[in-house]
Amino acid sequence: MDVAGSNPVFRSILGGPVSAAGLTPVPFRGAPSMAHPPPGFHRPAVEAALAALIRAMGLDPASEPELAETPARVRALYEEIFAGLSPRNEPELATFPRATPPGAEGYEELVVVRDIPFHSLCVHHFVPFFGRAHVAFLPGEKLLGISGVARLLEHFARRPQLQERITAQVAEALDRVLAPRGVGVVLEARHLCMEMRGIRKPGRVETRVLRGALTEPRWASVFPPASGTASAHE
Repeated sequence: MDVAGSNPVFRSILGGPVSAAGLTPVPFRGAPSMAHPPPGFHRPAVEAALAALIRAMGLDPASEPELAETPARVRALYEEIFAGLSPRNEPELATFPRATPPGAEGYEELVVVRDIPFHSLCVHHFVPFFGRAHVAFLPGEKLLGISGVARLLEHFARRPQLQERITAQVAEALDRVLAPRGVGVVLEARHLCMEMRGIRKPGRVETRVLRGALTEPRWASVFPPASGTASAHE
């Protein structure tokens, strides 16, 4: 049986027709990336360390040929998902002047971007956590291009992380770029380090940072409080 079938993706991965009885490993060549590698990321050393880890766990690539290219594949994975470690990959955000002067009577112009998906890797166990972000700001003199919030979130999530730290980093970047009158960032996430090990229970972790005018009670409805929320008001 040809397990690659007619699917061009499977055929490119498996290197053409392959019998189910004797899958042959295909050399991993990696995928091109436009991102700059993390500073100090040494490809041969990373692959050697991963190969040593595989052997140290009692796994044998000679008897399990699927493992032969695993060090190269995981190295390429880390190089991609840790791209946020390089300052050279921080996004250049498009901003433009606000049409209405700040503080003009009757104009608050609150900007809210909700339900932005993100994923990252827990710095403690190197397993994923993932969820959604909700971001709001009260503009000062500048507004942000519509994709800017998602680009910032993506950049700070692409490294070994703490959920609390991503929340603060997105807020700090918005403060630096826009100098808004207020900013709020809320992240909700599932953590596989809690679901796959230890207590092995699902749960949602929520972290939030509120700054400036968005700490005022009149803006409380923007981010309704949730039970079990970790909050930082600055």
